Amino acid sequence: MELKPLYDRVILKRLEEGEVRKGGIIIPDTAKEKPQQAEVIAVGDGKILENGQKIPLSVKTGDKVLIGKYSGTDVKLGGEEYVILREDEILAIIKK
Repeated sequence: MELKPLYDRVILKRLEEGEVRKGGIIIPDTAKEKPQQAEVIAVGDGKILENGQKIPLSVKTGDKVLIGKYSGTDVKLGGEEYVILREDEILAIIKK
């Protein structure tokens, strides 16, 4: 299944962090915080201004980014969980 976001929207897949242990206690999945790092899966064509001009997005497929814990809309398709959000909700691009 291929997903294509519209306009300035981006589809991300959150990158799971390692298992968290505090004082030897394993924290259950329901109590874990959502990861803030994500990988860009697909990007829209760009933002359309009032004059009809299209501005391309700054992120591209494969980029690693930082997002807010509760940003975007979580969706589940084909057994995979994704986040759909606007490009302006992305906090930063992670570069190595």
